Amino acid sequence: MAWVQEEAPDVLCLQETKCAVSAVPPEIRALPGLPHQFWSSAKDRPGYSGVGLLAKTEPLNVTYGIGDPEHDVDGRVVTAEFPSLFVVSAYVPNAGRGLVRLEPRQRFDAAFLAFLQRLDAQKPVLLCGDLNVAHAEIDLCHPRANRANPGFTPQEREGFSRLLAAGFVDSFRHLYPEARGAFTFWTYLGGARARNVGWRLDYAVLSQRLLGSLCDSKIRSTVAGSDHCPITALLAV
Repeated sequence: MAWVQEEAPDVLCLQETKCAVSAVPPEIRALPGLPHQFWSSAKDRPGYSGVGLLAKTEPLNVTYGIGDPEHDVDGRVVTAEFPSLFVVSAYVPNAGRGLVRLEPRQRFDAAFLAFLQRLDAQKPVLLCGDLNVAHAEIDLCHPRANRANPGFTPQEREGFSRLLAAGFVDSFRHLYPEARGAFTFWTYLGGARARNVGWRLDYAVLSQRLLGSLCDSKIRSTVAGSDHCPITALLAV
């Protein structure tokens, strides 16, 4: 709460909220400077998935989901339209232990890319969220040991590559192509965060034509409170 007020974002995107809309804590509802709040949660699955988007100024329009019945019941995407861009808060599904959900994950990736392309045909897009993939070997601490693990399979990495090939840009890697040890997730086990044994799973991805507006893309790795840390995208729009 204190960090959010200090950061004072124009838009705050939250993922894996695991919270029904009716159960959003009152202290979150009352966050100063973010009066316009939009929440999505999994249908009939309390404590699963969920995203939020909180804004300083009222969006022109807000939509929920990606137009895909298989995935929209999980409450994974909320999109706000502003005058100069769309902001998308997304929590991409995990492929699951033993990769039992890899095929549904691949279907989500394809449907999500089509959704983003439809938005991008109207105006530029800023996608913020837990995309549950470390795209390149530089994006996790132990790539060799994790090639068959969720978040680093060839299929998931290829899905992210297709997103980039479609005209979207990983803002952090665009600005910091050689930065190592730049992670956003650390397991709670084994003191991983203290040793920086992590993964970069959280991204600010933007339409290529927004690059001229990109000022910075930051990983706030010192901010505690979760096994993920916040990221901040700074744009002049």
